Amino acid sequence: MSLLDLGARAQAADGVEPFNEASLLAMRDGVKPRVLVLHTSDGGEIIAAAFAAGESPVELVVDPTERRAGLGRGMLDELVAEGEQAFWAHGDLPAARALATSAGLRAQRTLLVLRLELTEPPATEVVPEGVTLRTYRPDDADAIIEVNARAFAHHPEQGAMDRADFDRRRSSDWFDPAGLFVAEREGRIIGFHWTKVEGGVGEVYVVGIDPDAQGGGLGTALTARGIRHMYEQGLRIVELYVEGDNAPALAVYRRLGFVEHAKDVLYVGR
Repeated sequence: MSLLDLGARAQAADGVEPFNEASLLAMRDGVKPRVLVLHTSDGGEIIAAAFAAGESPVELVVDPTERRAGLGRGMLDELVAEGEQAFWAHGDLPAARALATSAGLRAQRTLLVLRLELTEPPATEVVPEGVTLRTYRPDDADAIIEVNARAFAHHPEQGAMDRADFDRRRSSDWFDPAGLFVAEREGRIIGFHWTKVEGGVGEVYVVGIDPDAQGGGLGTALTARGIRHMYEQGLRIVELYVEGDNAPALAVYRRLGFVEHAKDVLYVGR
């Protein structure tokens, strides 16, 4: 059993993927992990693991048939003793929450999963005056990365996206240039909405607005354009991830009809 197999078994039992996209991409591309702890059965199958690549927080997973035997707590204690201080709890499931609390960790950051169920065609977006929306062209990459860096300057993961990260995502099976929308004003890209479709569910993958263009309705327009595109592709469920303390973004998404569906919590040492 590989790490991906272990993750699939956990997801089937919990309804939550134990590894985030950054970890899955690192595994796919053979990136050397910063943290890798494996426990195997007598037959050599992986039954528990801890994984982290780059500066990402650690993710822990235990095979559903091997739980309540101390494997998770053992890995957590070992990693904390080695200096690791940040751990994701995807879905913030009761068992993960109890484990973090018993180990003296505290919740530092909440990443909400919002969901929109499309029961009727969404309204056509209202685009700010002087702005044009169009789909992605290959020569847009560097401008999108620049806008992304400015839009997410204080975001610990998204703001760090460079050209290699962009190309890694663009090489994913789900990438569709027709689902990546850019906003231009006077020939300059000032925003984008990157949509994603996997497993029959659409995702507002990233909406990035240049700080100089924020506050004029562009974020709402780009989000609505992407949602309409996904509806036209036959999708009826759209999800997105947003920081729990990002009040402006939450206001936009709730106006569009999104409601809270799940959450991921980052636990850190006290």
